[in-house]
Amino acid sequence: MQQRFRKGGLAAWSIRHPIGVIMLALTVVVLGLGSLQRLGINLLPDLIYPEVRVRISDSGVPARIMEDRVTRQLEEQLAITEGAIQVQSSSSEGSSSVDLSFPYGHDIDLALRDASTRLDRAKRFLPDSIDPPVIYKRDPSQIPVLEMVVSSIDRDPVALRNWVDYTFAKWFLNLPGVAAAEVGGGLTREIQVVVDQDRLSAFGFTIEDISTLLENENQDSPGGSLQTGSRELSARTLGRFQNVQDVSALPLWNNNQTDTGLRLQDVAQVIDKNADEKLRIRLNGIPGIKMSIQKQPAANSVAVVDAVKQRLDWLRAQNLIPPDIHLDAVGDQSTYVRHALRNAAMAATSGAALAMLVVFLFLGSLRRTLIIGTAIPLAILVTFVIMDLGGLSLNIMTLGGLALGIGLLVDNTIVMLENISRHQRLGETDLDTQVAAAAEVNSAIVASTSTNLAAVLPFLFIGGLVGLLFRELIVTISAAIVASLFVALTLVPALGARVHQSRRNLLQRTMDGLMAVLQSAYSSLTRLILRMPWLPVLILLPLMYVATPLLIEGKQIFLPNMDEGEISIRLTGESGTRLDETDDYMIQLENLFLAQPDVLTVFTSSGGRVFGRSERQAGNTGSLDIKLVALNQRNRSSEQWVKDMQKEVDKMQLTGQQIRMRVRGIRGVRVSSGDDDLSIRVQGANIEILTELGNQIVNRLRDIKGLKNLKHSYEETRNEVSVNIDRQRAADQGVRVSDIGLGLRAALDGLVVSNFIEEDRQVDIRLRLPRTGFRSPDDLGNILVGLKQGQPIRLREVASVSFNPAPDSILRDNQLRIVEVTASLTGDSSIEQVMLQVNKQLADLPLPDGYNRYDGGELKTLQQGRQMGLVLLALALFLVFVVMAVQYESLLNPLVILLSVPFSIVGVAAGIYWTAIPISMPVWLGLIMLAGIVVNNAIVMVEQIEIERDQGLEMVEAIVEGARLRLRPILMTTLTTVVGMIPLAVGFGEGSEMLQPLAVVIVSGLSFSMLVTLILIPSIYRLLHIFRDKKKANAMTVDANVMQPQSK
Repeated sequence: MQQRFRKGGLAAWSIRHPIGVIMLALTVVVLGLGSLQRLGINLLPDLIYPEVRVRISDSGVPARIMEDRVTRQLEEQLAITEGAIQVQSSSSEGSSSVDLSFPYGHDIDLALRDASTRLDRAKRFLPDSIDPPVIYKRDPSQIPVLEMVVSSIDRDPVALRNWVDYTFAKWFLNLPGVAAAEVGGGLTREIQVVVDQDRLSAFGFTIEDISTLLENENQDSPGGSLQTGSRELSARTLGRFQNVQDVSALPLWNNNQTDTGLRLQDVAQVIDKNADEKLRIRLNGIPGIKMSIQKQPAANSVAVVDAVKQRLDWLRAQNLIPPDIHLDAVGDQSTYVRHALRNAAMAATSGAALAMLVVFLFLGSLRRTLIIGTAIPLAILVTFVIMDLGGLSLNIMTLGGLALGIGLLVDNTIVMLENISRHQRLGETDLDTQVAAAAEVNSAIVASTSTNLAAVLPFLFIGGLVGLLFRELIVTISAAIVASLFVALTLVPALGARVHQSRRNLLQRTMDGLMAVLQSAYSSLTRLILRMPWLPVLILLPLMYVATPLLIEGKQIFLPNMDEGEISIRLTGESGTRLDETDDYMIQLENLFLAQPDVLTVFTSSGGRVFGRSERQAGNTGSLDIKLVALNQRNRSSEQWVKDMQKEVDKMQLTGQQIRMRVRGIRGVRVSSGDDDLSIRVQGANIEILTELGNQIVNRLRDIKGLKNLKHSYEETRNEVSVNIDRQRAADQGVRVSDIGLGLRAALDGLVVSNFIEEDRQVDIRLRLPRTGFRSPDDLGNILVGLKQGQPIRLREVASVSFNPAPDSILRDNQLRIVEVTASLTGDSSIEQVMLQVNKQLADLPLPDGYNRYDGGELKTLQQGRQMGLVLLALALFLVFVVMAVQYESLLNPLVILLSVPFSIVGVAAGIYWTAIPISMPVWLGLIMLAGIVVNNAIVMVEQIEIERDQGLEMVEAIVEGARLRLRPILMTTLTTVVGMIPLAVGFGEGSEMLQPLAVVIVSGLSFSMLVTLILIPSIYRLLHIFRDKKKANAMTVDANVMQPQSK
């Protein structure tokens, strides 16, 4: 195989057919530009997690009842979904959430269908009062790409919500790529039937009677078909309420089903108003309605946002947005995407420019530099075609792959062009000698490309979050490597063979003179080293011994933090705090944050949170989402901003309020079972015991340095009104438990019993008792729960009322209750170091029988990632060795080449120490890629040494001459790769954090490996070949001694 590649192959054909090569190149340009137009634009690759989620709402139902009546039933049915490996759930007031996890690589669409079937079966066991269940797969593309707040100084909240819901949001549903325009917050219209229970009981009616009446009397009923000769007419009974007056005038029937002459308005007030305010939304202090735009999974984020903004401009131009309406963006994902992609593209462009400058300095010829300058965009266009065929998008991973690949792209072209140029300087300008020059490096180029691919291809077969995130990066780099191979073997020799320069310019003479001095000095150094070939090994081994612990014991994280400038702040007050009081505290925090010069927007939710159309209401909580200006426009990081603001908040002394701040992670990326960095879980049955254990764990961990926002899941409690039924007395009075529950709901929140359609809009009808009559637990005793012989029966006659603390939410893992202790890490903390202290503090924590503690955070993911990185590194080295062994049909030279890889760790450790970056998955990826890159220089040198030996030179002379001839291309390829990656390694601007560690590893490791190649490879080559030659000589001597007696 080696001999075949040395005959020229594709490069020889290209030199003899330049017009065909150029036409093929133009074809690639056209196809590449067409592919570029079709590529989508997103921040990250498409991530579909192996998770299915189910959400069920039942307004006003306490957490314990939701757990018992809804969550348990869902868990039992969903847990047997095929392939499910974990079931997690959360039950809170009016809400039940169940999450199913599957192994990475599982067909999530099949799992969604299977889980939907299980959910249909579970519906038989669920209460009738629940809202329709929602089931979906976890897809970060469902995160809104654009969120805006709609406000008005003239309209009342109900009118504003109606306009946004039924007019404004509809304009965006038919836009390309838009999946939904969801509206949340504000006040919705509602018809309230406020019953006077004294008049109700006086006329012999109960609350249940009114509820049943409203439900049964408000419906259209199908009547079948009427046959009239040749015609068939459908029939229906018109019973739906047409307006509020119809509700007020509804006749009341007694138990004998006879008209009493009474109307609903005789026992109740029918009021057209709004639902109770439980949540307030503001942007920069201005109240409003939140509208979220969600894109379709395969849609282009930037294109969707642009389409929405164009529609907004059109609506304004057509005067379809009233003058009193104000629109403000609260979250625009496209802004960060644009900045991140622009920075990645700028890193690729500047890297290419710097690489071209290095090439020009070495070659001293503008025309030869332009040949390589033409090869770079051509290889990139080939990469675009491969990306389009593979369904990839333009994101920070693929653009980062191109930026990383710029230096690799020019390596092969430099080796080819430099060798052709060297022969031209020797006066060998005819076509056959050009073919011979190309043939000399043909084998080295194919071998180096094969080793590069062998090093990165194992990454294509890994699963998990790493595979989802980095697969497109690896595909892009692999495509760029393959593209550079074909360009180096076609376009470069075709053009390079026809660029002759009879006279050398000043730059060429200067560089040639400088290289002559360097080559002379290097030849002398090589001769000196070859006299003591073991000396470089003895020098480098201690350096590697010192460097290795820096990689193993350094700060470990799973993924680098990306500073998107998004801060999440959560306020939690004392249980039972009303919305107005919570909002007062929120306004104080708003004013503090809005006064900061680097704050762009402050989005406030008082009394809960809003996500799309879903709302989670809790009067004692609030949240603020802070958006900072772009990173290059502020003088502090998001982490530093949080530290500074935490000090300012502490000065405010907000009594009774817990305020937790954290920097939001990468959008849609989750590396642990919990929602925070640290997650310690204790599994058990009793909530009170779990609460006490949570308190003990929090107290033990409070002094650990590096933790903030420490809390447990049962800290947030609420006082729950408990009605304790005397069943015997209730039975004596003929009162059922359901009657008591119905009366209690009517007195507190009311219950939606029906609705009516007005102007194509559905309006809920809520049955309730006057709120003014129930201000204390004692007042609840007056609730009408039944009638006996025409006399009203009050709640106090059959039950007692008390206050009891209840958890805000109940967490479960694999169908068992848990308490979860969570915390965030400070910027300089390592999860491994923190977990060592955590385990030390909790080592002697006593746990009751049946209770166990485990880690639900990212430590396991981190350890698995590091283990996988080591396995892949070993696999990459093995595949590189295999490729070289096949290429050279030898084990010795591949071993010589491969021994240069371990010593590059010295340079990697120095780069990581100097830049102070933690060890993350991009670092391991960089090490794996480095294994395939650093051998390129060694391949070029060993290949040339073999050529010199084939021409008859003695080993030492062949090593010296081969090293001297390859010094120039080794310096050129290394410097172009390093310089080309420097912009990415420096890491300016948004989006650079993810790939900066990878670039630092390659730049530092490759820089040091150049010295290893120039000094260590000649030594190892001589040592191993002397050993082999001695072994051969000894074998020949033995054979001769054996043959000599036979001849006698």
